[in-house]
Amino acid sequence: MDIYLPIANLSVNALVIILLGGGVGLLSGLFGVGGGFLTTPLLIIYGIPPTVAAASAASQVTGASVSGVFAHLRRKGVDFKMGGIMVAGGIIGTFLGAALFRVLQASGQIDTLIAIIYVLLLGFIGVTMAQESIAAIRALGSGQPLPARKRRHHPAVAALPLRTRFYRSGLYMSPLAPLLLGVFVGMLTILLGVGGGFVLVPAMLYLLGMGAQVVVGTSLFQT
Repeated sequence: MDIYLPIANLSVNALVIILLGGGVGLLSGLFGVGGGFLTTPLLIIYGIPPTVAAASAASQVTGASVSGVFAHLRRKGVDFKMGGIMVAGGIIGTFLGAALFRVLQASGQIDTLIAIIYVLLLGFIGVTMAQESIAAIRALGSGQPLPARKRRHHPAVAALPLRTRFYRSGLYMSPLAPLLLGVFVGMLTILLGVGGGFVLVPAMLYLLGMGAQVVVGTSLFQT
């Protein structure tokens, strides 16, 4: 069954779109990502123009994130203080991202920029996660127990002033770190149509030093 998309000016198979949304929603609940980093490129591959795909993915991310937050809230896996600061930063980031989007759209470079940013971000995150996975596989192959990851801030985060305590995450650090992270994610949301979870989750783990038990729920809350 085909449906017509007036803004994109093309017809698509409704079943394909439903299956795409269901699969992305499943990943959202499991890994704490809004799913936009998958939705946008999949829509582009399906033939949706990049600008329309980015905007459409942003609306889909909202529904997937809300349902995921309620699931993690029952397990006390949401740090509302941390997430609230990120939301404030995200609001600032959306305004900055919208201004940048208009400038790039007027210059006719927005489609090219979206493609380049996706390649760079996904490539960097993929390499980082692959390095840790390879180290873990080697440790298991040698028969040695896998050492527990130490929860510590990145030196740049530890140097920031105005520290406060985040009780749910068990952290004592500057709120400027999650605020700036929220600004960056907010800009990504506008430019790429992603919730930012694919950047936010590793950043919360490796930069902020948050525990995995609260990262997923807090990421979905911010998204």
